[in-house]
Amino acid sequence: MASGARKLVRSSFMASVRALLALTFLLSGGAATAAAAMVRNGGSPSIYGGGGGEGAAVIGRGGRSLLQAAAAAAATTQSAVFSLDSYGAHGDGERDDTAALARAWSAACASAAPAVVLVPESRSYLLRQVTLSGPCESTIKLMVKGTLVASPDMSNWNESNRRYWIVVRGVDGLAVGGGGTIDGNGEGWWENSCKINRALVSVLTALSFHTCDNLSVNGLKMVNSQQIHMSVEDCTGVELAHLSISAPGTSPNTDGIHITHSKNVQVSDCTIKTGDDCVSIEDGTHGLHVTRLVCGPGHGISIGSLGDDNSRAEVSDIFIDTVHLYGTTNGARIKTWQGGSGYAKDIVFQNMVMNSVKNPIIIDQNYCDSAKKCETQECHEHGSQGSAVEISNVVFKNIAGTTISKSAITLNCSKNYPCYDISLQDINLEMVDDNGATGSTCQNAKWRKSGTVVPQPCTSTN
Repeated sequence: MASGARKLVRSSFMASVRALLALTFLLSGGAATAAAAMVRNGGSPSIYGGGGGEGAAVIGRGGRSLLQAAAAAAATTQSAVFSLDSYGAHGDGERDDTAALARAWSAACASAAPAVVLVPESRSYLLRQVTLSGPCESTIKLMVKGTLVASPDMSNWNESNRRYWIVVRGVDGLAVGGGGTIDGNGEGWWENSCKINRALVSVLTALSFHTCDNLSVNGLKMVNSQQIHMSVEDCTGVELAHLSISAPGTSPNTDGIHITHSKNVQVSDCTIKTGDDCVSIEDGTHGLHVTRLVCGPGHGISIGSLGDDNSRAEVSDIFIDTVHLYGTTNGARIKTWQGGSGYAKDIVFQNMVMNSVKNPIIIDQNYCDSAKKCETQECHEHGSQGSAVEISNVVFKNIAGTTISKSAITLNCSKNYPCYDISLQDINLEMVDDNGATGSTCQNAKWRKSGTVVPQPCTSTN
């Protein structure tokens, strides 16, 4: 064989060996990461540290090196971080950072790679009303490590819509966490609440999720919301865990977690201390599981209110398990307005401990939270039976502790649509400091008991 031919064969053979070695190194994983970093920094990947030379880049289809392809693949699996500080945020808690959050979110949402919107720790970001919208190009996380604080200046808020502060809308697969704080700065708003002055409109919900499926919120601290701290609306597949929510017991309408028109929601390992319901469960909620919750002060765990303004409401498959309540006005409660329609059914309250709770177990189909007295609606004006949200298949099981009220069990149901299939199992509720015996009150309720139930159900009627 001629010398030139031998050199050509040797060169081809060595190029093939280099390509095979490069592919082996590539598949080991280390080269992909290194190449990805080099590509992101504007360099061209090379198999060897020297960068270049014959056979240095293994070429794939379309003239693209395998290392370049690996770099692109590695880049798509790494999360890109979009810090508020990189988008002009001040982070001093005094100057407005709303635009910086909006810009960071917009860039992250448009990212082809998984994205993280970062609220840096040890800094405070002042926000006006803001909406963070999807859908996004890839998965996205909102990591709150520092503090988001609401502007105290009411002139910064939209006069025509003061219902929301931070809204996340239409984002699938969103994860929110970071261990930071969302501060509603609500002190100035409470004195302007409709609960204090009926002539005023309701004020803000701090953090709202609308049409966000497969949502996870974990490890946040929320304090002093203007009104409701967190609202989940029209969402499916939600996990809320390890949340700390607090506001003074005198703060009006400061519900901890509000759930409506949502399915398959899990709430676990949360501590909620507010001036209203720890968890409020409204119309359209189906498949809710709440477990390991500490509640109080506040108004307890409430299903409702349902059926206000003669509306239809539907709630089902609610499971409340392992709850400790401290000094709340209610424990396990279902409340519906007269004149509504629909149902609240397949509900379990179990493994609950009451500590100085005013109304430990209560069903109220004659709920009224109006400036004007609500008259009993036995009939409509044309003589037909008045309507009500139908309550059925409700279990109160393994509930014990103390109450400050003589009436530890209250079943106040509709004359025309009585509550039925109400089960009381293994209940022991006593007066605080052994201050007499507890009793119970029933009206239009069809109930049964099993095990030991103290007080004896329905010892008096209204």
